[in-house]
Amino acid sequence: MRYLTVVRHAESTSAPPGGSDFDRGLSHRGRGQCKELRAWASDDQALGQYGPTTALVSAAARTKETFRCAFDETTFVTACEFSELIYNGRREVSPEDLLLELAAIDPVTTSLLVVAHNPTVMELMLTIAMELPHSLRKAHYPLGGAYVLALPDDQPVGLLRYEVVASFLPS
Repeated sequence: MRYLTVVRHAESTSAPPGGSDFDRGLSHRGRGQCKELRAWASDDQALGQYGPTTALVSAAARTKETFRCAFDETTFVTACEFSELIYNGRREVSPEDLLLELAAIDPVTTSLLVVAHNPTVMELMLTIAMELPHSLRKAHYPLGGAYVLALPDDQPVGLLRYEVVASFLPS
């Protein structure tokens, strides 16, 4: 069995006057959320048991910072691609768009990790989860939240229904 871990970036700061949404970094709370994610990703009894992963990360500053603080240089991630195509501040990114980008990097030999933005991550879960966890039922994807879905070993990720097997929600 392999897995897809879907992560919404941790809490970010507001854009400074004249600054862009793309360049927003993490807040103090967001960095704390990443510490929790990193501890889980490094623990073979927690999120770490669902790796190793090939990661797809939005190229926006807050998603890159979430990845670097939470997952970079852990055994949970073996390879990473940054993509502007999954940043939805410049265009609407659908769940199908995200799945196409994931399929493009899917080696079908490791699990997958995506670090992206709302509403895309929520829409992705609505599209591919067999059943939504209670923490997503109010259509709110928690900042820094990680949901793990079970994927078949021998098929690339795609527009199918997958079982949600775990969730990790930082405070």
